[in-house]
Amino acid sequence: MKRLIITLLAGSLLAGCAVGPNYARPETPPTTAGAFVDPGTTKVSPGEVEGEWWRLFNDPTLDRLVVEALTHNTDIRQASANLKRARAILSEARGQRLPTTDVSASYTRQRTGAESAQGALPPGVDGVESDFFRVGFDTAYEIDLFGRVSRSIEAARRDTEAAQAALDGARVAIAAETARTYASACGFAAQAEVARETVRLQTRTLELTQRLVDAGRGTARDIDQARVLAENARAQVPAFEAERRAALYALATLTGRPPAELDAQASQCVTPPGVSALIPVGDGQALLARRPDVREAERRLAGDTARVGVATASLYPSIQLLGSVSLGAQSIEDLGKSSSFNFSLGPLLSWSFPNITAARSQIRQAEAGAEGSLAAFDGAVLTALREVEQALARYSGEIERNVSLRRADTAATNAARIAILRFDAGRDSLLQRIDAERERAAARASLAQSNAALAEAQVALFKALGGGWEDAPTPVRREAAVTTTTTTSTP
Repeated sequence: MKRLIITLLAGSLLAGCAVGPNYARPETPPTTAGAFVDPGTTKVSPGEVEGEWWRLFNDPTLDRLVVEALTHNTDIRQASANLKRARAILSEARGQRLPTTDVSASYTRQRTGAESAQGALPPGVDGVESDFFRVGFDTAYEIDLFGRVSRSIEAARRDTEAAQAALDGARVAIAAETARTYASACGFAAQAEVARETVRLQTRTLELTQRLVDAGRGTARDIDQARVLAENARAQVPAFEAERRAALYALATLTGRPPAELDAQASQCVTPPGVSALIPVGDGQALLARRPDVREAERRLAGDTARVGVATASLYPSIQLLGSVSLGAQSIEDLGKSSSFNFSLGPLLSWSFPNITAARSQIRQAEAGAEGSLAAFDGAVLTALREVEQALARYSGEIERNVSLRRADTAATNAARIAILRFDAGRDSLLQRIDAERERAAARASLAQSNAALAEAQVALFKALGGGWEDAPTPVRREAAVTTTTTTSTP
């Protein structure tokens, strides 16, 4: 017996030789490690990507909102809870390396009747009663000869790392969405202000046109044309204001607040934030190492590869070393005596051989899962590269568009000023002045929209680069505010 136990314990040291494939990180094409290819890279720098990228906008309100979102957002809190759950599963898997134990204590009062005793009792005795007390300690230890336990721990560890990556990915997404929503609210406020100013200008033009018609220097058509411009501009104001409020409501929920608790400082923003310096983007190799979704897909693949080993171990015998120690006596006072001592010790071998159809099916399932995870990893790599290249292209295009629109706005403003002077001097007609003001209003509206789009393009590029999860605060539930400050004022 001792020789058998020693042999089994020595065999448990072979657990490092676990069955199933050993994981190796899949290689990516060499071209993915180089610089990005879009021509828009001339408008960015190859420097190291900024971790807290939102600080490049130099907007204290945006900085505060992003930190609040990283701390209180419900999606991040849910991802954090999933990570805690994965860690608990890993702890449970590690517990399989330890023996399972069971402590028991029992008391039994038993009566044996004369008929059941089949004449073993003295005449006249119809039954006998007895007590039995027992205290026991049972243990079982699985000898991990074929690595089922070690592969299970490996899979749980990789799942935990994937859950951490998923949490980091949620942080990237929420930080970017908070910045985008804030920029959107500021952009709609700016466009609403441009529309209001246009209303004021067109209203004055309408009043002037009305006076000229009253003086016999115009027609009803001139009045209608001026009124069309004024009313078109006025119709845009409520639409922009509605979108601004909608963005503020979304911003509140992103930071863990009810929609009614609008942020006062965000409500006063009238200029979209922007980064004036070159944005550092790094290269493809740094991108793939930084992007949480790529890391999550790679860790999922590692975990599924380990599960192939778990399934493969079911082809082989399972060996457990069982032990039991107990004290049993008919009187509780006799439990401590040597005569009450009992023990058992020995191995238990279980094997589903020769019917291993189920085991082989489980292996095929695990292999298919790993194959799918490999495809998901390749897809995550391609998606990361595609999103950066697309963000660079759109950012570059919006920069060029914004520059052109700024020149157009300057030219339209000058043309409108000259048209007013020429009209006042009697050298231009009222129609020429109205056309000049229409072009100026259109140029200013286009520039305001482009400023908002440029801010969103910058945020989209930062999101594609995958930064912002480093040194993030611990997510917690936001406590209900004692007082509620609701701001819906129009800047």
